[in-house]
Amino acid sequence: MNMSFLDRWRKRLHAEHPVPLADSVRADPGSVVELLSECELLRAQADDAGVELDDSAASLEALDQLQPVWRDDPEVVPWLGNDAGLYLGTVLVRTVHGAVWEVRSDGQPVVRLASGREIDVVAVGHAWADVGAPELSQVYAEVAES
Repeated sequence: MNMSFLDRWRKRLHAEHPVPLADSVRADPGSVVELLSECELLRAQADDAGVELDDSAASLEALDQLQPVWRDDPEVVPWLGNDAGLYLGTVLVRTVHGAVWEVRSDGQPVVRLASGREIDVVAVGHAWADVGAPELSQVYAEVAES
């Protein structure tokens, strides 16, 4: 997988003028979408449960219906929460007009809407994985209607 934004960011270590990750991401947003949409652990969990993650709002509803067996493994919960948030962000960016990935100065990926509103999808994903609320489909519905 060729992700030129990572190459630019890595070069910052040897450059006189370091390039922040956020600037590198802006230079190659297509690669960011590809990287953030991988969500391997979530996709494996969904596949095991017979849920197809096709980047649609319906797939978020299906995820909300999964039995939270991952909560039995405290090592899995943070990783799955991260993936759930990135998947929610992927669905938003691919289906909500004007939604784009942005990386804050602290390195946190967020979704910025055309209105300027920022959605911390990773925090949403962690809450979903930890306690089941808010539901991913609920967050999607609220964002999509605004």
